[in-house]
Amino acid sequence: MVTSWVNSAERIGSDLHLELTGPGGRRAALIRALREAVRSGRLAPGTRLPPYRSLAADLGVARNTVADAYAELVAEGWLTARQGSGTRVAERAEPLRPAARVPKKAPPRARGPRHDLTQGTPDVSAFPRTAWLASYRRALQQAPNEVFGPGDPAGRPELREALTEYLARARGVRTEPGRIVICSGFAHALRLLFGGVLRGPLAVEAYGLGFHRHVLAAAGVRTVPLPLDEHGARIDRLARERAVLLTPAHQFPTGGPLHPTRRAAVIDWARARDGLVLEDDYDGEFRYDRKPVGAVQGLDPERVIHIGSVSKSLSPAVRLGWMVLPERHVEAVLAAKGEREAWASVLDQLSLADFIASGSYDRHIRRMRQRYRGRRDRLVAALAEHAPHVEATGIAAGLHAVLRLPPGTEASAVKAAAWQGVALDGLAAFRHPETDMPVGDGLVVGYATPSEHAYGPALEALCGALPPP
Repeated sequence: MVTSWVNSAERIGSDLHLELTGPGGRRAALIRALREAVRSGRLAPGTRLPPYRSLAADLGVARNTVADAYAELVAEGWLTARQGSGTRVAERAEPLRPAARVPKKAPPRARGPRHDLTQGTPDVSAFPRTAWLASYRRALQQAPNEVFGPGDPAGRPELREALTEYLARARGVRTEPGRIVICSGFAHALRLLFGGVLRGPLAVEAYGLGFHRHVLAAAGVRTVPLPLDEHGARIDRLARERAVLLTPAHQFPTGGPLHPTRRAAVIDWARARDGLVLEDDYDGEFRYDRKPVGAVQGLDPERVIHIGSVSKSLSPAVRLGWMVLPERHVEAVLAAKGEREAWASVLDQLSLADFIASGSYDRHIRRMRQRYRGRRDRLVAALAEHAPHVEATGIAAGLHAVLRLPPGTEASAVKAAAWQGVALDGLAAFRHPETDMPVGDGLVVGYATPSEHAYGPALEALCGALPPP
């Protein structure tokens, strides 16, 4: 048996795999193999075959053997040959059709919601395609050859340098490139930190993403809920934990920044306990009605791990995030990550570095900040007109609002929203199962998710689902 992959520079089409088997000589085996390739549909009508000299060399047979096989198949009508066009599969050569089967009736597809007001996703229709493509091209053209080899687990130096400048300017972070480790997002950062660097228990805010709690639970980390009030997390309730996870710029999902006295208090706690603060800066760039709130990391870079990503500011499809680490934890995180970059695309890292350095990232943030502020204002105006008894809170920043509902109405409001074709979450979905905080009814409404043309109808449907006074 002779098996060959044909990949001639003169041939147009895909690689051709032939097996010369069966009785008879090479010529008969080649005719059978070509005929079967056409009959089965592997060689579609019009496909150009390799010149007989190239095919003979690839198969290790005489040129005349291939020439004779081609000639016989042309005579049979399987192939056509024309001067200057080469040998091709005949247009009328039809592949074998499989026996007809009665198709199984596909199960009915569940209709998705008409209006998506879930939190956590930016307006993906606003992704800056032109500017990102320009950065990608520049990054690719200027990339040194080493870029196309195994990646540094710390991340590309170009991106770490760009982030050092940007985070200092925009978020008040104090760091240097050597203390930044690139990751693929916040969940990846948690897996790295609690995959051998840190240990639990971990104090968390009483309301937060259940997905993050599941990631921690999978790593064997017990989470202890901290109650919340109008000033943010109750730092005075920290007990024997050695680390705490906070969203200090804009508490998720209830809204509002951590009060300045509590920001100072959590740093004092970390110093006294030799503890760590994990700062989730998930949407710190989007502020509307208040002065910018800088990162807690700026108060003590050796006691805070600052974690950010572009999932809210740019797109969750760009799987890039970062950890700004205390110096003593850098090597341990890199060891946990491994010797090679296995998560974050190096080319995407270079593109983001250029996107930041060129000013495109700042321009995109400013443009989206204006758009989201307009979305928030339209939500507040719609509530004032159609449901003045429903208060929107946590709206000074971020991409979502919490609509406070009368006691006992949250579940029915979520169900009514689903009937209206509106996808959103109730506040209870984010509540830590072990917290002793009083229950508060509410809806978490992501006003950034819909495209511009879809936002108006989404607001109408939302107002139609809210409980009466």
